[in-house]
Amino acid sequence: MTEIAKSQGPRINEEITARTCRLIGADGEQLGLFGIDDAQRVADNEGLDLVEIAPNAEPPVCKVMDYAKYKYEKARAAKAARKNQVKVEVKEMKFRPKIDVGDYETKKGHVMRFLKKGARVKITIMFRGREMAHPEQGLNVLERLAEDLKPYATVDSAPKMEGRNMHMLVSPIKGAFDAEAGDADKKDKKEN
Repeated sequence: MTEIAKSQGPRINEEITARTCRLIGADGEQLGLFGIDDAQRVADNEGLDLVEIAPNAEPPVCKVMDYAKYKYEKARAAKAARKNQVKVEVKEMKFRPKIDVGDYETKKGHVMRFLKKGARVKITIMFRGREMAHPEQGLNVLERLAEDLKPYATVDSAPKMEGRNMHMLVSPIKGAFDAEAGDADKKDKKEN
């Protein structure tokens, strides 16, 4: 076994270099101080591995266990933990400084849909040509959008200019869309 492989996990069986160890049985019971050869014999009699779980203790602590099963359970727990992590998406919506009312409402609807799904949204105002002479128009669009989204989102990063673009980042407010869904359910019941 290479030196790299040894450092990946705890030392097992013949890899253990200490002369004595404090031994813990397969059932978790402390068996006392043992010489490594005697501890290895105890593990072999049970058909299990001797695993060094606390190498820095004096003397080191070793446990009798099925190492393959232990590694499998640990990998499953790590996979479950990764599965439960929330992945925050960042969507982007591009606007122009001289956007028409209809286009503005459509794009605002898209931003609302992204926020409803829990994604953060980066809103970009793209300036072309002579539009660069009037960045306040883009700022007005972003401020109007921030005001329209106020009940549903918070502004994470205020509008700032980067080259020919102006950016703003918004995040959804937890529970903001739950109240809206509840209002829609009440409206449906009234109509029936």
